[in-house]
Amino acid sequence: MFKKIEIWILYLVVLLGIPITIGFGSIVRHEILGGKRLGWVSKTALFLSEIPINFKEILTTKDAAFVVQDRFPALDGFNGTPNSTRSYLLLSRYNGDLNEGIVELVDLTNFEILHTWNPDIDEFNQLVDKTEDFKFLRRDRNNTRMLMRHPLLLKDGGLVFQEHSPLIKIDNCSNLVFQNTHDQFHHSAEKDFNGDIWVPSNMYPQSLHIEKVGRYIREDKGYIDDAIVKLSANGEILFEKSVSQIFMDNGLEYILFGRGVFLNDPIHLNDIQPVDFDGEFWKKGDLFLSVRNQSMILLYRPATNAIIWKGTGKFFNQHDVDILNDHKISIFNNNTKDFRDSSVVDGYNEVIIYDFKTNEYTSFLSDSFTNYEVKTLNQGLSEILPNGDLFVEETNYGRTLYFNSDGSLRWTHVNRSENGKVYSVGWSRILYLDKDIQIVNNFLTSRRKCNN
Repeated sequence: MFKKIEIWILYLVVLLGIPITIGFGSIVRHEILGGKRLGWVSKTALFLSEIPINFKEILTTKDAAFVVQDRFPALDGFNGTPNSTRSYLLLSRYNGDLNEGIVELVDLTNFEILHTWNPDIDEFNQLVDKTEDFKFLRRDRNNTRMLMRHPLLLKDGGLVFQEHSPLIKIDNCSNLVFQNTHDQFHHSAEKDFNGDIWVPSNMYPQSLHIEKVGRYIREDKGYIDDAIVKLSANGEILFEKSVSQIFMDNGLEYILFGRGVFLNDPIHLNDIQPVDFDGEFWKKGDLFLSVRNQSMILLYRPATNAIIWKGTGKFFNQHDVDILNDHKISIFNNNTKDFRDSSVVDGYNEVIIYDFKTNEYTSFLSDSFTNYEVKTLNQGLSEILPNGDLFVEETNYGRTLYFNSDGSLRWTHVNRSENGKVYSVGWSRILYLDKDIQIVNNFLTSRRKCNN
C-alpha cells in the first residue's frame, strides 16, 4: 500500500524548499514595505501568507481583545462588605455577554446597579468624517472593540468618555449629544473649578503615517504629539497645548531628542489633574501632568506656560496623579520596568505620596498591594479618600479593590461575565465628594425614561 521514497528525493525536496521559502518570504516583505515592482505576484504571495491568520480569526470570538487572565477563579462580581457612607461607582467594563463596552452606575452601599449606559458606537462612527485622522475608526473602535474609558458624569446628566477616539458625550438614554473629532482623545477626563473638561489628546495632523497592506499595518514611525486640551461641557475646545512644545519652551528638549535612538512616543500623557485652589506650592488653574514614558510628574502653569516642578526617580511608568491636600499628591506607580524582551512589574503596584513640604516620597498601604498581589502592567488608577480608604483599579486583570484605611480589604469586583470569562475594565470612577453625590442625586431624579 505504501511505497518507500528514496532518501535522496527527500534531501532534494528539503534543499529546494529552503530557497523557495526564503524567496516567498522576500516577496511578502516586498509587498508589506510598499514595493511596486512585483505587482500581482507580491500581492498574491501576501494573500497566501495570510490564510492561516484569517482562518484563526474566523474561529476567534469578537471579545478576544478584552479577555484577561483569570487570576481569581473563585471571584465573580462584587464580593465583600458594602461601603457604610454614601458613594457610587461609575463602573466602566467590557461586557463579554453583550460583546460591548458599557458603564454602570453602582450604589456602593449595597452594590445595586442604578443605571446602565450602552451607546451604539457604530452609529456614532458613521457620523465621523473618515479622514486620515480616524481612518480605522470603524475597525478599531466599534461596538465590539471599545471601552468607555474614564467616564465622567456632568451636572447636566451627560456622560463623557473616549478611547483613542473622538471625545463623546451621551445622555442618560445613551443618545449622542456631541463628539469632538478635532483630535484623537485618550486616557483620562477631569473637570476643573469652572466645570470645563481636561483630556489628553494626540494632535492632528500627525507625522505618523499609517497604511493598510492586506491584513498588515505599515507605519512610518512619525511623532505622536500629545497635547493637553480643555473643553467646555458642550465640547468646544477652549485651550490646547502640545506637551512636547511645553518641554521645549521650558528647556527640556534634551529629554525628547537626546536619547540616542528616536522614540516616536516620548511623552505618553495619561492623566491631567486640574488644581482647584491656591496653595503654597501651586496656584488655582495649574495642572498636574502624568508623563508615563518619562516616568515623570509635572506641575504646569498654563497661564505662564511654565513648568513649576517635575518629579522623577521614585516611580516607573506611572498612571493617575491626584491632589490630596495643600501640600501632598498621590501617584499610582505601576512599577513597570522595560527590558529588551518584555516589560515586567517589579513586585507589585503601589501608591506613592509626595510631600512638597518635606520633599519626601512615601508608600501608602504597600502591604495591601503585596498581600492581594495588585500588579497591573499598564493602565490602572487609585484614589485615596478623605478618611484614608483606598480605591484601586487593576485594569489588566479586570479587578477593582477597595481597602479600609487600616489596609484591610473591604470589597473587590471582578469583571466576570456569565460565560465565565474575565474581561478588562476601563478606568472606573469612584464618586464620594458632596458635589459628586449631588450630581448623582440630580441625575437619578431628573433622568428621562428611555424607549429601549
